[in-house]
Amino acid sequence: MINIAKLTYRAYAVLSDGRQLNITGAMTAGGWNEGEGEISTRTTMTVANVKFEGKPLSSVITPNTIIAITADAGGGEKEVARGAVAEWAPSRSNGANSLTMEAYDELYNMQQSQDDRYLPAGTGTKSAIMGLFSDWGIPVGEYKGPDKPHAKTIFKAQYLSDIIMSLLDDAEKHGADHYVIRAESGKAYVLPVGANEDVYCFTEDKNVTMASDKISTASLVTRVKVLGLADADGKAAPEAIVDGLTEYGIRQRIYNRSADDTLETAKAAAQAVIDEQGQPERGLSFTGADVPFIHKGDKVHLTTSTGAGLFIIKSISHNIATRSMTFTVKPWEEETPAPAPAAEETAEPAKEYKKGDIVQFKGGTHYVSSYAGAKGYPATAGPAKIHLDKDCANNGGVHPWCLIHTDGTSNVYGWVDDGTFE
Repeated sequence: MINIAKLTYRAYAVLSDGRQLNITGAMTAGGWNEGEGEISTRTTMTVANVKFEGKPLSSVITPNTIIAITADAGGGEKEVARGAVAEWAPSRSNGANSLTMEAYDELYNMQQSQDDRYLPAGTGTKSAIMGLFSDWGIPVGEYKGPDKPHAKTIFKAQYLSDIIMSLLDDAEKHGADHYVIRAESGKAYVLPVGANEDVYCFTEDKNVTMASDKISTASLVTRVKVLGLADADGKAAPEAIVDGLTEYGIRQRIYNRSADDTLETAKAAAQAVIDEQGQPERGLSFTGADVPFIHKGDKVHLTTSTGAGLFIIKSISHNIATRSMTFTVKPWEEETPAPAPAAEETAEPAKEYKKGDIVQFKGGTHYVSSYAGAKGYPATAGPAKIHLDKDCANNGGVHPWCLIHTDGTSNVYGWVDDGTFE
């Protein structure tokens, strides 16, 4: 643990000749921020534009100079933020010269760069993300992220940070945990959220000076519609509807099933969207004494007037001048261990059927159309031919198969459900 009373900060500039210049004494303001929805840390700093070796600091600290901030709370000096200067602004006010800088870490280039990417079916999350880091020359300190196989995916002119977040999001929809990306000491890390060993505790009226609590339904998702594969005209028929808190109204998202997804997998992914975005969002914001070693994605314990528990840092800003930090959180939900694979999961995959296949109808109910609410009639078992399959245009998806007699006579069986033939 740390001793806030002993907390000290230092700031350094790495000059073009490789020397590390300690600029702590010239610093008048500084801090760093890890924002929600961003993968790069932003460092800000203002220093007195004093002379160094006969030149003002603004002449030796120029755009692209590396700025680093360290902190020591009794356990030794540790780097907490670094970045290359992206905004450089010397100024003069009331007779005083100053230099204000804004710097970003190694991940900023990925946050600001677009690219096209084609991922063949079966590409793993780790392979795809590590490939992006490699192409942009970013060393990886540790990858503890997911490695789920993805369907064939094409990214067109998308920001690299968005590609990475999209891959992680897709992995989460298929059973992976939640992860955070950040840079530390010049290297990229992909880590599970809440994996920090030191869990800091904050209590109102003790080490928290300001707290606010808000509940919002503005971004609520209450329905996910699963669309099947597109036909030659680009049309995709609905195959399933997954509902959440529809009492708030219908706020719909679309999940497009790929050729590598079964309907059940697609429905599970749609349910994952409801699980993730289908509850009113609680916004908790706090300001308190700075703990410079806390990062976005870390787990903390909070005790407030509305309760106590574990929370995950969504965004955080550290202010050196005031020795304070402001952070937003969301409730921490322990991951439930996945059940052991059932014996049937090791069985051979289910047979895929298509238009023209000869099958054996087991008997049951056939329907006048493939849509929900279609009228049904009893039908006897017997040989049949698949006349229209799941991929046909205007297939309602609820009763997705149209069977006819093997001699081509139509309307013998009509539209039937999955599992009614073999």
